[in-house]
Amino acid sequence: MSLEKEIQESVFPLKKVAFDMNQIMENLDTRDLDLEEVDFEPYDPSLPVNTRIPFSAIYKTKGFKETDIQVYLNEVHITAKILEVERGIIAQHERVSSTQQRLTSKVKHAGVFTIELKHGGFTWRVRRKEKHFHELHRELITYKTFMRIPIPTRSHTVRRKTIKRDEVQQMPSLPRGSENLVREEQFSSRRKQLEDYLNKLLKTAMYRNYHSTLEFIDVSQMSFIHDLGPKGLEGMIMKRSGGHRIPGLNCCGRSEICYRWSKRWLVVKDSFIMYMKPDSGAIAFVMLVDKEFCVKMGLKDTETKHGVRIDNLSRSLIVKCTSYRHALWWGQALEDHVKKHGKAFLQDHRFGSFAREQENTLAKWYVNSSIYMQDIADALEEATEEIFITDWWLSPEIFLKRPVVEGNRWRLDYILKRKAQQGVKICVMLYKEVELALGINSEYSKRTLMRLHPNIKVMRHPDHVSSTVYLWAHHEKLVVIDQSIAFVGGIDLAYGRWDDKEHRLTDVGSVTRAISTASCLLSDKSTKGPGEESMPHNNGSSQKTGGDAKAADSVDLPKLKGVGRSRKYPRFSLHKQLHKHHLQHGDSISSIDSSEGNSSAIRNLQTGVGQLQGDTRFWHGKDYCNFVFKDWVQLDKPFDDFIDRYTTPRMPWHDIGSVVHGKAARDVARHFIQRWNFTKIMKPKYRSLSYPYLLPKSHTTANDLRYQVPDCVKTKVQVLRSAADWSAGIKCHEESIHNAYVHVIENSKHYIYIENQFFISCTDNRLVFNKIGDTIAARILKAYRENKKYRVYVVTPLLPGFEGDISTGGGSAIQAVMHFNYRTMSKGDNSIISQLNAEMGNQWINYISFCGLRTHAELAGKLVTELIYVHSKMLIADDNTVIIGSANINDRSMLGKRDSEMAVIIEDTQTVPSVMDGEEYQAGKLGLQLRLECFKLILGGFTDPTIDVTDPISERFFKEVWIATAARNATIYEKVFRCLPSDAVRNTVELSEFIAKLGLDTEDPAKALEELKKIRGFLVQFPLYFLCEENLLPSVGTKEHMVPMETWT
Repeated sequence: MSLEKEIQESVFPLKKVAFDMNQIMENLDTRDLDLEEVDFEPYDPSLPVNTRIPFSAIYKTKGFKETDIQVYLNEVHITAKILEVERGIIAQHERVSSTQQRLTSKVKHAGVFTIELKHGGFTWRVRRKEKHFHELHRELITYKTFMRIPIPTRSHTVRRKTIKRDEVQQMPSLPRGSENLVREEQFSSRRKQLEDYLNKLLKTAMYRNYHSTLEFIDVSQMSFIHDLGPKGLEGMIMKRSGGHRIPGLNCCGRSEICYRWSKRWLVVKDSFIMYMKPDSGAIAFVMLVDKEFCVKMGLKDTETKHGVRIDNLSRSLIVKCTSYRHALWWGQALEDHVKKHGKAFLQDHRFGSFAREQENTLAKWYVNSSIYMQDIADALEEATEEIFITDWWLSPEIFLKRPVVEGNRWRLDYILKRKAQQGVKICVMLYKEVELALGINSEYSKRTLMRLHPNIKVMRHPDHVSSTVYLWAHHEKLVVIDQSIAFVGGIDLAYGRWDDKEHRLTDVGSVTRAISTASCLLSDKSTKGPGEESMPHNNGSSQKTGGDAKAADSVDLPKLKGVGRSRKYPRFSLHKQLHKHHLQHGDSISSIDSSEGNSSAIRNLQTGVGQLQGDTRFWHGKDYCNFVFKDWVQLDKPFDDFIDRYTTPRMPWHDIGSVVHGKAARDVARHFIQRWNFTKIMKPKYRSLSYPYLLPKSHTTANDLRYQVPDCVKTKVQVLRSAADWSAGIKCHEESIHNAYVHVIENSKHYIYIENQFFISCTDNRLVFNKIGDTIAARILKAYRENKKYRVYVVTPLLPGFEGDISTGGGSAIQAVMHFNYRTMSKGDNSIISQLNAEMGNQWINYISFCGLRTHAELAGKLVTELIYVHSKMLIADDNTVIIGSANINDRSMLGKRDSEMAVIIEDTQTVPSVMDGEEYQAGKLGLQLRLECFKLILGGFTDPTIDVTDPISERFFKEVWIATAARNATIYEKVFRCLPSDAVRNTVELSEFIAKLGLDTEDPAKALEELKKIRGFLVQFPLYFLCEENLLPSVGTKEHMVPMETWT
């Protein structure tokens, strides 16, 4: 304390001296001071990228008066030019006391100078009066004086050390002038004097970097960041609190006493405005430009003298300026800048989407998640600035590349930690579930990620009590890298999602990387050479990892329960399992020892990670799952098995994803940013500076791609979403996904192919409201009336994804979803089939097909079967239009006011020759490739080259391939396994009788094997009449009956 007092006592007289010197300096004519100009290189548009201010600078802002803030581009000059002088009239008045009237006594001419400044590729304008130049000059003289005095404070000492001695002497002179300029030549002369003064000032770093100069020329740390786009209006304003369109965030009153005014630095960019706190430099709010964005001025609209009101879908922001002229300038300049540079954001786009169609967008599809997650892993490795992730469910410990042969290197949490250590900002948003209803344990996921590194921030939303949102979920599945690459689809980075085209039911082995043929010939035990990497063996221990893998990623391998357990069952044969699925080429397995019965034989698996030896293990711990058999438990123990993989087959997962680049990726990032910033405002715990506001990058730099996902196709892409006030903080909900589905179906010419987790539609304006089912029926009826060929393919899960034993009815949750699925397909007057039957009778079978997926395997010496869970959310139309996203076909996903969703509609711009109904057809490159991949996979075309899937609507394909394959497979599975659901079971009595009868798998396994050889692919007919005589709605008294009916729709 005594030391502080001493310093204060010593500083006080110095301040007095400084004040006296300031008075002296104000009266000095500085024209006699020596002024040496600093040489600058002229701006070259081809300057290297390293001269730009990186986007990451937005996370490193400091107080405006700090000395070491980065504002300008390195080694790039800044120039000023006064374009015009606006001559105004100032009327000075005197008051007559007797009459209390004002009379004009004197008139002065005052000039407002419009100054154009250029810095690198940035150009902007400011408006200043003569008095502003004088105020700046006095500020700089005071600053110069203080810099000459060695005040014993740390901040002052540091500042003095950063200034060169000769710079202090380079204070330019401000020629004396007056605001009372009358003649034109006086204005012209004064303009030249002020222009020269300002240019000289801006050449001296000491004065150019001073906060008063920065404020004079309207620049800040946000001005020249390349990825934020062109520089717009900036300046100090007073902003009023409140104005949010979110219940609970506004003052209930309208009196002035209810508001709070704060001084802020406002920044206007092409697609958003923001304001910062001058003392800390922290971003305090971000307001996106959208279709409701507008600027209003005047007391009536702002309730404030000299006010400007800025509206968008989320907020009504009111700022106060210093004068009427100042407010007018701000309002007009702000509106003009946004209309010029952000016009696309002001419009309501096709389907009512917040995003417009983006031409020449690189896009790629994924069928199943093996390559999807692999590409995400590679893209994450290339991140340099930001990673955004949002999922309905996220499991930190999942492996993105499999088989696991590089330790933990490709485990999600390890990847994110590695990138965070490199300085990448990682923002994760998770759905905060109602814990009594769901067991996804998002709290564990958040806690696990947050403790990895301070650069990883995780939010959960919604708070159910404060927001009163109990029924709806955040359902998007997005990964965005540097706002330049966006993965969009139905695939969460969570347990059970990883799968490939084999859709394996079993996983009881382990795998190591082979070094040489010699090492493979030793024994079934792993024999390792230098640089080899391996997963834990039967004892669960990790072995030393060599090569280039980092120690942090390759050691500390998880202890896997269930590995190497001694069982009485015969050893699982990888060769038999893969051969059963007719693997060829890159997926084939070849035995080094030709004797298949030799238990010590070592076999080689050809995969994307090199040559592997041994039996494979792809799913570890909780990742091996069958959620209809048993839902997940104890997620905080990720590597403990929770079902017995030696007796229970896993449930394969069929899913679709996509990736887009450039401007479309910017649009996906913009949605994430809107949700993040909204959540930050909504939840008090996220309002601290440790959770930053996010800024959207400009579309003007979107094509500067530093990394591209391989094998992409140029297309036209539009981003779609379901969003509302509770999910994104917008006053008008958006249902552009729903609108796009309806539009594409209505305008399809030849066929639509749908894969979706749910199929709940056909509006009755009472329980179900989305129009997709009705649109399908109307499109088929149109084709029937016009006597034209048209096909509809629908692939959906055979059973809903809820825990329950279907042999006893399945449980209330399963039955509730089944009720609405059947109500859409076949049950009741509103169903698609009923609508078609009413006009065309049984002819509907020539137009539409409902199917599911199923597979089989050998597990512990027994034949087993399981449905393949279709989790896709995809539509393909006419081999040229594709919708991929997270939205199910139900009201929850489609109506916009309920679950939040994201999707992309991809329209081909490149065509390739194909066939449609036996005639030549120009198909879209991406759409055709995706449809062929799906058809070959589910029909067995990869293993049986005789299956021709080229023509999607010909009679031969529809009846002899699609319908015949689905019917044959379904018949065989029912004969061998007596599996459910089945059309042979229409009520609970028939259900009991059906289960009582054994299948061939038990009665005659040899014959069962012969029958199963006839299976092709995975396609089976959907049993449209399963339990059709039963009321499947939840019974009175069950917890499912207690929740609102819209929960299931």
